[in-house]
Amino acid sequence: MYCRPKKQRSRSTSRWDNFLRFFIINRDIKLDQIALASQASNILASNLYGMQPIVECVPNFSEGNDLTIIKQITDQVEMVEGVRLLNVDPGKATNRTVVTFVGPPEAVIEAAFQAIKKAGELIDMSKHKGEHPRMGATDVCPLIPIANISMEETARFAQQLAERVGKELHIPVYLYEAAQPDKSRSNLSVIRAGEYEGFFKKITQPEWKPDFGPAVFDEKRGGTVIGARDFLVAYNINLNTTSTRRANAIAFDVREAGRKVKTDSGEMIVTPGTLKSVKAIGWFIEEYGVAQISMNLTNINVTPVHVAFDEVCRKADARGIRVTGSELVGLVPLKSMTDAGKYFLQKQKRSTGVSEKELIKIAVKSMGLDELGPFKPEERIIEYLLRNTADSKLVKMTLADFADETASESPAPGGGSISAYIGALGISLATMVANLSSHKKGWDDRWEEFSQWAEKGEQYKNELVRLVDADTKAFNQIMNAFGLPKSTEEEKSARSNAIQEATRFAIDIPFKVMEITFASMEVIKAMADTGNPNSVSDAGVGALCARSAVMGAFMNVRINAAGYEDKVFVADILERGREIENKTIALEKDILTIIDGKLGN
Repeated sequence: MYCRPKKQRSRSTSRWDNFLRFFIINRDIKLDQIALASQASNILASNLYGMQPIVECVPNFSEGNDLTIIKQITDQVEMVEGVRLLNVDPGKATNRTVVTFVGPPEAVIEAAFQAIKKAGELIDMSKHKGEHPRMGATDVCPLIPIANISMEETARFAQQLAERVGKELHIPVYLYEAAQPDKSRSNLSVIRAGEYEGFFKKITQPEWKPDFGPAVFDEKRGGTVIGARDFLVAYNINLNTTSTRRANAIAFDVREAGRKVKTDSGEMIVTPGTLKSVKAIGWFIEEYGVAQISMNLTNINVTPVHVAFDEVCRKADARGIRVTGSELVGLVPLKSMTDAGKYFLQKQKRSTGVSEKELIKIAVKSMGLDELGPFKPEERIIEYLLRNTADSKLVKMTLADFADETASESPAPGGGSISAYIGALGISLATMVANLSSHKKGWDDRWEEFSQWAEKGEQYKNELVRLVDADTKAFNQIMNAFGLPKSTEEEKSARSNAIQEATRFAIDIPFKVMEITFASMEVIKAMADTGNPNSVSDAGVGALCARSAVMGAFMNVRINAAGYEDKVFVADILERGREIENKTIALEKDILTIIDGKLGN
């Protein structure tokens, strides 16, 4: 259930301690900004839930020590169909656990309701002690829009959840952030001021009547805050000092709110910090023995993780302090990591056209994300937690296993998957030439030129690799369609439609292989013509692979098109396919002519 090894859980105490002490400002960032920042919407939409609206829920429960209680709560989440539990992060000193799960909104609010109900049964707030501010067994429960849903719609689902909790569980509930119509009390810190101990009096005040539920404080369960907010990244930067005062000074230098300063005339004015959409505070972490800058990046389109890291490095250095590393709290979008990797490679004047895995490795090492504990991408990157492993069965195999699977008596993988893989190998060779050329001795002024070629090649390679499994999936869909029942006229009609739909998919996939492979030959030719001359033969092999991939994929288009009833579509796709095939053969000939001229012998 837990995404961290047990020995690392204690570290989450300080991470959440810092992260959740901050105030979250009510924002109204559009969904497309969130999708651009994280790319998680594309993964969810295409691989996990189709085009359904998807929200994330991150409830905070006031129990961080008794793992049996935590598990009973998270069991409620996992029982709800359609919901996926991503992360459970308990903290001992804070006596608090942060849980993350995603799914369609109706399923998510059902899971949240059941978890809130169970937490109220198991947690006794009258006996609760912890470092973190809190007011209830379920202290706060935000919903975050992820895919195909607006903030306004997410806020309405948060209001539905809050109303149900108040009505059915009789828990006092306050709305916050985008779900709270009254902006004078939408800030979490304002709502929670006085904490559990102060709410016996606070809840009786007319201005603090709960939005839902009784205006009587529940001694055992406390009160709950439910709302909707944007995706944020919690990020801590480690310093080589134990001084909270100096760490705070750096935090004030960078955070958007800045600091208050007194002018010569005695007037207090605010001097903004250098980073927009950033909250930050200095903190001493006893378990690490160092001070940190603990940050909330509330819009990673405005201030990405790597920009925050570098700016803190500059401000720390100006104060005689060194940054020794950093840590990400909870989950992070893949784009944050790959953008960081590219950023640090560009600073080194190195090619950014390397694999996703290499970009993440560069990001981790450059920002010291593994200083305080291992950084495991498969446990910390949102898309990796959400990916459907069935969609990458073949490409996850070893070369030997892939060959064995192809050679087996099963008809899939077949020529379509092999064509896609040959195409991926062809452009991979050209990408290698581009990367080698980018740091060839004497070509230092051309690194960016070859980096751009390598990035193009990497994009083509990634798409062709994806199509290796997609082609086999297309074949399986046809087989499944043929296996449908055909006893009644209605069943026969449904079966026929399913066969035609699957056949169309089985035509589209190899045709896509043709298009992408042909497009990738632009990179192959450029590397044969202008790349590192010591690797010209590699570009030549890439051209041979590309030609084979296009011709092999076209064979699959043709054989699948024979069973498709829309003859107008078939005629068009075959005409376009022959054009691509002819252009590919001609381009391969041009590339081989270039290579023959360079090889000479």
